[in-house]
Amino acid sequence: MLDDFFTRALVGGIGVALVAGPLGCFIVWRRMAYFGDTMAHSALLGVALALLLEIHITAGVFAITAAVAFALLLLQRQRALPTDALLGILSHSTLALGLVLVAFMAWVRIDLLSYLFGDLLAVSRVDIALIYGGGAAVLAILAAVWRPLLASTVSEELAAAEALRPERARLIFMLLMAGVIAIAMKIVGILLITSLLVIPAATARRFAGGPERMAFLAAGIGALAVALGLFGSLELDTPSGPSVVVAALLLFLLSLAGLAWQRPGGGAPQRNVHKGAQARGGETS
Repeated sequence: MLDDFFTRALVGGIGVALVAGPLGCFIVWRRMAYFGDTMAHSALLGVALALLLEIHITAGVFAITAAVAFALLLLQRQRALPTDALLGILSHSTLALGLVLVAFMAWVRIDLLSYLFGDLLAVSRVDIALIYGGGAAVLAILAAVWRPLLASTVSEELAAAEALRPERARLIFMLLMAGVIAIAMKIVGILLITSLLVIPAATARRFAGGPERMAFLAAGIGALAVALGLFGSLELDTPSGPSVVVAALLLFLLSLAGLAWQRPGGGAPQRNVHKGAQARGGETS
């Protein structure tokens, strides 16, 4: 079944979408899209260091993105600069450092475009095993921290008062993002990873009445975007990674246009958030 490159691409892409959807919901709820971009841009530095040290690229990317997450937490505690300025510094500096380091490694042959924009059609069986194994671990950990993460999304003070340790939940969430970026890089590329996290979640928000339903819808919409993008790429001879993102964008635009069964006001409104927070210890908007 996995002998055909298109089948491998489809299976691998759907695996990434199933993990990115639920995680992307928290990015939308917490308004952390710029943070996602920062971590994604730092992935190129991870690729360069992995090639330099001759270690697995996924491990190198995870190490650097996790280090960026820790660095951001430390810099935020010093309060020397606002968070958006810190994100801008980390995002562009890590991307530039990665590009410079790659340029110095003249002895390494590297397809830079495949790392920047993805090479979904080159997904191997090993990549699929990594995507589904790593994705299952990410989803299991996300399920374990779901309640404190939801509570801290609504109110850090409320979560702390209920002894849910919001700081720990936030750190775990950042590390989960690092893991997803590491396994998704080959699918849509460094510059497009955040779009696969954000767009399906933003689309699902218009239809979901609660956070759990939104997470499932985001995963399904992401999987549909992967399938539509791949088939469109095959028919139109366009790059696979960007085609997936364009498909996700089209689904989002359809949601904006409004379907006949769409509920007025969109999904997961603020009033439902606070009801859920009282019932389950936290929810989000």
